[in-house]
Amino acid sequence: MDLGLKNKTAFIAASSQGLGKSVALELALEGARVIICGRNKENLQKTKQEIENKTLREALALPGDLSISAEREQIIQSALKIHATIDILVTNTGGPPTGKIEELKQEDWDHAYHNLLGSVVGLVNGFLPAMKKQQWGRIITITSMAVKQPINSLLLSNSVRASVVGLMKTLANELAIDHITINNVMPGYTETERLKELIENKPSFSSAKSEIPMGRFGTPEEFAAAVAFLSSERASYITGVSLAVDGGWTRGLF
Repeated sequence: MDLGLKNKTAFIAASSQGLGKSVALELALEGARVIICGRNKENLQKTKQEIENKTLREALALPGDLSISAEREQIIQSALKIHATIDILVTNTGGPPTGKIEELKQEDWDHAYHNLLGSVVGLVNGFLPAMKKQQWGRIITITSMAVKQPINSLLLSNSVRASVVGLMKTLANELAIDHITINNVMPGYTETERLKELIENKPSFSSAKSEIPMGRFGTPEEFAAAVAFLSSERASYITGVSLAVDGGWTRGLF
């Protein structure tokens, strides 16, 4: 199936590793021009090289912290200086610390807000005008299955990511007339460094595999394929959706 992504320009947040990296690679394999970013310059350059080696397509790497407004604005302007229009925006952030309400400090909540919600608002504001001008765009947010079925000990993620879904659903309704689709993709337990960290810090997570009907964790490549489809021309009539890629873990009907 031709997804129609050849020579589209895609910005993928937090893409030096994990799910963001897998999405960037998948989009590049489909022919898109990708812009990757991340805080760790060494990891970012390694990912840039890997994408270019596997796809024979140049990737633009922009280092910085998207949760800091000044750095985020610099990244946005650098991207727009080279590519006048970002066709596909994939927002993504690393997971916040685990902990119960009495274990979390105000600064933990403030950082979760700036990291999970503030970065998304800033990126959308930065890239949306050009999408509206060309009357085409894709905005996809990588959230978490926790927005539908909260996970114990992930209080920050459960709370703030849910607000991101509210933002995206509202924008989907407002921007559909501009041929801009906006969707959330909710990863389940996927084989990333983040999952390894959760299992090490919270032994209860080690039993998660038994809760998944498919009996295994997902792979980053499986997740990235779903994002690539929602980024494509083929997904032109899908907007305002929160898609679970979780092997059946979520128990709810909707």
